[in-house]
Amino acid sequence: MSALGTHVAAPYRDAGLPVAERVADLLGRMTLAEKVGQMLLLDAQEGVEHAVEQRHAGAILHASPAHVRAAHEAVTRTRLGIPVLVGEDCIHGHSFEAGATIFPTQLGMAASWSPELLERVARATAVEVAATGVHWTFSPVLCIARDLRWGRVGETFGEDPYLLGELGAAMVRGYQGDGLSDPTAVLATAKHFAGYSETQGGRDASEADISRRKLRSWFLPPFERVVREGTGTVMLGYQSMDGVPVTTNAWLLDGVLRQEWDYPGVLVTDWDNVGRMVWEQRIFPDDVAAAAAAIRAGNDVIMTTPQFFEAAQEAVRTGMADEAGIDRAVARILALKFRMGLFEDPRHPHPDRRRLVGAAPHAQLNLEVARRSLVLLRNDGTLPLAGGCRTVPGGASVAVDPRPRRVLVVGPNADDVHTQLGDWAGASGQVRWLMPDGHPRELTETVVDGLRALAPSAWQVTHARGADILTVGPDPEGETFPDGQPRPPVVHPAPVDQGLLDEAVDAARDADVVVAVVGDRIELVGEGRSTATLELMGGQVALLDALVATGTPVVVVLLASKPLVLPPSALEAAALVWAANPGMRGGRALAEVLLGLVEPSGRLPISFAAHAGQQPTYYNQVRGQHGARYADLTQSPAFAFGEGLSYTTVEYDDLRVVDPQVTATGVVRASVTLRNAGGRPALETVQVYVSDVVTSATWAEQELKAFVQVELAAGEERTVELEVAAADCTIVDGAGHRVVEPGEFELRVGPSSRPQAQVRARFTVTGG
Repeated sequence: MSALGTHVAAPYRDAGLPVAERVADLLGRMTLAEKVGQMLLLDAQEGVEHAVEQRHAGAILHASPAHVRAAHEAVTRTRLGIPVLVGEDCIHGHSFEAGATIFPTQLGMAASWSPELLERVARATAVEVAATGVHWTFSPVLCIARDLRWGRVGETFGEDPYLLGELGAAMVRGYQGDGLSDPTAVLATAKHFAGYSETQGGRDASEADISRRKLRSWFLPPFERVVREGTGTVMLGYQSMDGVPVTTNAWLLDGVLRQEWDYPGVLVTDWDNVGRMVWEQRIFPDDVAAAAAAIRAGNDVIMTTPQFFEAAQEAVRTGMADEAGIDRAVARILALKFRMGLFEDPRHPHPDRRRLVGAAPHAQLNLEVARRSLVLLRNDGTLPLAGGCRTVPGGASVAVDPRPRRVLVVGPNADDVHTQLGDWAGASGQVRWLMPDGHPRELTETVVDGLRALAPSAWQVTHARGADILTVGPDPEGETFPDGQPRPPVVHPAPVDQGLLDEAVDAARDADVVVAVVGDRIELVGEGRSTATLELMGGQVALLDALVATGTPVVVVLLASKPLVLPPSALEAAALVWAANPGMRGGRALAEVLLGLVEPSGRLPISFAAHAGQQPTYYNQVRGQHGARYADLTQSPAFAFGEGLSYTTVEYDDLRVVDPQVTATGVVRASVTLRNAGGRPALETVQVYVSDVVTSATWAEQELKAFVQVELAAGEERTVELEVAAADCTIVDGAGHRVVEPGEFELRVGPSSRPQAQVRARFTVTGG
């Protein structure tokens, strides 16, 4: 009989008992070592048997398919048979499963401004993840991206708290399905709690110089929104605030999360947070002291700090930590496993459901999301390249243009699958089993692939590289950090390659149009990979300058993880499209938009800087500075939050507030007239901002409070109804309380956050 079988009659095995009774029974049977082991989330890349059987690990991550199976088998050999949670960074698809569906990155998906679409993405991801025996995704990321130099901007939903909260809540709904007992559900993780992205100089994991009022104003609301949505877990950031690492910040973990928000779920540290307090932040002398502090602060799951196993037990033995604190953490972990039904069904990899990984409906959804992720930022009329289209058998559209045309697709990212997939994908470096090639090449359609497949048959599509972006070398400080993790390579800009440049220029002179695909690369993206500059690296600026100088119309595609600072040759090109790592179907989606087979509809979830020295450039700046420019440069961004063009023009007019006076518990109702003044259809994202005219404490000039997407046929005029709850027209006052202050407000409605693009009307809130 297996170890599991010896406890088949124990009360904790009775699925008919209340969860609290099952937890109490099991907890009473556990040794201190077994309890501490349940708090461990260990890296599985070196194997799992020792982690599960000797350290009693409650969870593992970065487990190859073979290690997932081995971990489940190891559980059957343990004394109590407690199922292991399998976690993974499935941030925009099942990141490290060969053949899985890889969607655009979070920032790309955010450009859709569609909670409904993101919920479907998370649902499809959960179905693929659950089929492979993974229970837990470390997503969504709710960090507010305000400094573009930060390496993790592409993992976020952008710069606005309201948009973040709505998109994050949608993904939680999709991941967790019909509830945690749903066999296709996976645990969602709201991360990185909280303020992690408010870096110094864009440097990753630096001290976040941020007050509690500022946290409450902008950084906490997305997390509260997702907690109310029922996220199963919350992950802590790496950073410290006021000298206190989040890992030991009792005010945030206990005061805000557990008491104010009544959060019942599980907290998990980020990678080696507890160890970093010893070897990097140096606020504790040893692992025992760090473990004791983490327990006292209310942490539940300790990610990839294996020494916590011995250190926590020693902390209890020496009186530095109370075993009751460990009991509280383990009770929350066990309750989660019981609610998921893992004791009855550990959710092993499912051979019959393996066919769902990379399923055709998911690929079609991926294409839909990729289309919606693309943002047209400039167009002098060159786009769309082909005016019409027709439907072929199967329902696909193909371009129809009888004129023979020569299209040159040029640039280092025109045929680069890894940049197209972005960070947290097969070859991004976090796991070994898909390196160096990543996901199967045939599953990813690059820009070259897309244009060759969809251009009219009479067209000629050629390709030239034109420039390189970078080379890499070893970090002079050594191959690994003190905790043994590899250091990212040091990046060096590639020199201009005159041969590549001349080849591209000669081809451009012979072309009717040039599609230049430039941007960044995976070596410039992610954790520990912030950049000091934002300019296009290597030979790319020289390439764009030379291409534009030929006189051939140049369509620039910025295929980049985040907004970059663009040279005049890009800003003044015939057209400019931003594609933030658009995923496996991104090349086809780009070709469809460029050719006019689908309408561009993406809107910026984040502002583009005109110069790196403008950082930060987010739209909801606090009022009160002297003037609106530097002595040598305007503060205006190159492209503002919410902006994006269509192949038509939508006009806004006649904004009316139904009742210009509402109580603090009422609803501001308004209407605005939209008119499609062009000859093509549009999907318009109507954005609703509120400005509190006079506030008791300094506050943002305007904040996004609602948005609605409206389909408009060519020439159509429509009245759109809008609503904003007065209770959402809040500020955080000088005492740190979120309040609605009575007085006058301005409703601003338009296609972006640019004040000059908005129509306005006033309303008054009475009461408080």
